[in-house]
Amino acid sequence: MLDIRVCVPCRNTLGEGPLWDVDQERLYWIDGLGQEIWRAAPDGSDLRTWTLPAVIGSMALRAQGGAILALETGLHLFDFETGALDLIAHPEEGLPGVRLNDGKVDCKGRFIVGSLDMEALAPAALAPPRGSLYRLDTDLSLQRLDTGICIANGPCWSPDQRTFYFTDSALDTIFAYDWDVQTGTPHHKRTFATLPPRCIPDGGTVDSQGYVWTAANGAFSGIGELRRYAPDGTLERKISLPVPKPTSLMFGGADLDILFVTTMNIEGEIPSTPQDGSLFAIHGLGISGLPERRFGG
Repeated sequence: MLDIRVCVPCRNTLGEGPLWDVDQERLYWIDGLGQEIWRAAPDGSDLRTWTLPAVIGSMALRAQGGAILALETGLHLFDFETGALDLIAHPEEGLPGVRLNDGKVDCKGRFIVGSLDMEALAPAALAPPRGSLYRLDTDLSLQRLDTGICIANGPCWSPDQRTFYFTDSALDTIFAYDWDVQTGTPHHKRTFATLPPRCIPDGGTVDSQGYVWTAANGAFSGIGELRRYAPDGTLERKISLPVPKPTSLMFGGADLDILFVTTMNIEGEIPSTPQDGSLFAIHGLGISGLPERRFGG
């Protein structure tokens, strides 16, 4: 039986990027606009937070300790003990309204991260979106992989690493690419799944069976749900949530069978609820996820 419960009543402004660390058995996530990193045990205990000097789009843990952060001010290495930040690159510097957003680590330890263009969301916007998709290699060199992106979200890979999934939330669309594992480059971009208008596919993950999950953010529709798509792009199931604005999701727990869901607490067209911004945990799915990788640089 499905059990959806509040794991941490954190009231994040923009909860995002849940990341299960297999070694520590702890869940990390971020409050993007709150400029914080959060960490908790799977039952919500042992809670810790770190405050950052800028808006954060995503993070990944490093193999040698610490983390890689995608901040509004660029890509940084982060030391959890001292709070020190070390700038690697600022690819969107000089582009007002463009900042780094969602990112994940591939099977070779490279950090794949996209950006978002807030100006492209304006009703009167005429110019093409300025967001990009980047690959940060383990030698800390940065490569641009794709352009013309409005809101980058949900990067993840099929279990065999041959398909890369990527969402542009402004288009209500999840895309698929062929992924070259050796070079870390995507090819043959095509539509994988298109959600109904105003359903906003947000963060995503792939489970151990190769099914693609997306958090359908109901900031406009008022319907907050999780969607699971088969590898051929057909919708396999929907899970309704007690809050309208889920943002991302990730499997965790000792057996990788707890689905953690971040949410946001931003006022808009949809009335707020007391649980907006909480971290949720879903038990009883009978489905497990895949372990997240650490950045090799």
